Amino acid sequence: MTTAQQLDDRYGRSRRRRWPWIVVIAIAALVVGALGWSIVMQQVNAVDADDLGFDLVDEHSVDVRFQITGVQGKDVACVVEALDEEFGVVGWKVVEIPAGEAHSQALSVTVPTVSAATTGLVNSCWVA
Repeated sequence: MTTAQQLDDRYGRSRRRRWPWIVVIAIAALVVGALGWSIVMQQVNAVDADDLGFDLVDEHSVDVRFQITGVQGKDVACVVEALDEEFGVVGWKVVEIPAGEAHSQALSVTVPTVSAATTGLVNSCWVA
């Protein structure tokens, strides 16, 4: 007659094989948790910028209107560019925006240029 221990040995059912799986599952859960937390933190500090328009003042300056959305209570910096008809950068400016309590802010900035521009836009924004 066979015993339960003999059957377990014959068919590979032992308690020692569970530990590697438990460790792998625990590590996978930690990795997924860390990845999720990093995604949440990136979204908390995300700044969206929308171009509202531009006015060509003269051949040496462009007024660019834009709106930033997302961050409350933190300073934000944006790069605003002026482009020529071949989409070459003819002027740019880093705009530092002080912290505000509003969820979005509409802004206007004058960008100096080295030659005539045909458009102005926001390249990128970030939490400063």
